[in-house]
Amino acid sequence: MKYPNVVDYCVYGKFALFTDPITKMGGEKYSYPIPTYEALKGITESIYWKPSFDWVIDRVRILHLIEMQAKGIRPLAYSGGNTLSLYTYLFDVAYQVETHFEWNMHRPDLAVDRIEDKHYQIARRMIEKGGRRDIFLGTRECQGYVEPCVFGEGEGAYDQENEMPFALMFHGFTYPSDSGDDKLIARFWQPKMVNGVIEFLRPEECSITREIRNYQLNDVRIGKNYSIDGEEE
Repeated sequence: MKYPNVVDYCVYGKFALFTDPITKMGGEKYSYPIPTYEALKGITESIYWKPSFDWVIDRVRILHLIEMQAKGIRPLAYSGGNTLSLYTYLFDVAYQVETHFEWNMHRPDLAVDRIEDKHYQIARRMIEKGGRRDIFLGTRECQGYVEPCVFGEGEGAYDQENEMPFALMFHGFTYPSDSGDDKLIARFWQPKMVNGVIEFLRPEECSITREIRNYQLNDVRIGKNYSIDGEEE
């Protein structure tokens, strides 16, 4: 299905770390081979976001070969001081992303801000400027850069690979602002890359989920901590 407010962008960087949750607590983090839905949603929200709508990631195209590189890191230890760990990063990454936004129907108080063309045009301008906030490819030490593109244009490293399945992966989090419930839920899925392109399941289509904990929604009110005026830049 083609949505009317679709935007495309290319995001790239020297390193990326889309952390496999299994390795998060062990001190030695290891990256998934492809970006997660949640990571791409976070990048898109860094480009432009308002609480009146939600970004939905439609698909991603892998442009460069999937290569890993291990680096020695000295993170803070829970008991104090530093420890030595090996983090395994993706090296020299570039992705084309296709995404669109949908109104957050759990926020009827923000209905006055549902002006589709305004947000669409601002999002396109923010892509041209490289985003409103800093772009990170999974973690803060992995700086990313954004620029406009047309999804599918140019050559990709996996254009001729008919099908490449991946094992069970983290998809993303469902927050109270997405569901209307005071719960934080983790979603999982099994992606498949066809000719270099991964089509994402919509969050509500993920059948494998786990409730993490109760989670309270931040209070966002027009005139208090949210403005619909003067937001062009």
